[in-house]
Amino acid sequence: MLQCHVKGCNDPSLSFPLQLKDVELEQVETEQNDDLLANLLQKIDWNALQMTATELGLASLPETIPDDPDSDEAFMIKLHEVLMEMNITQGKMECRGCGHVYPIKDGIPNMLLAEHEI
Repeated sequence: MLQCHVKGCNDPSLSFPLQLKDVELEQVETEQNDDLLANLLQKIDWNALQMTATELGLASLPETIPDDPDSDEAFMIKLHEVLMEMNITQGKMECRGCGHVYPIKDGIPNMLLAEHEI
């Protein structure tokens, strides 16, 4: 979902994931739910998540998902922190391909495009 949709920006290797820049992060502690994390883990583009977390300086996620992530408590704690506790309050997302900027204000990314960009 968080990829560039500007007309003519069709290199998926550059338009996803969008690069987060000048972000303000807020950590909101939440109770860990390992069943939810296991379900999310099946749907996540791991490379995109790992790269984005590293760029933001968040808990270092391994390059690959462990063979048995449910039994790796340290992994599940890091995953929970990155997915469930870290909120971006301000900043921008920039396409690595075309350079289009999507602002983030009050935690909400503005993904709307101008008419000439559609």
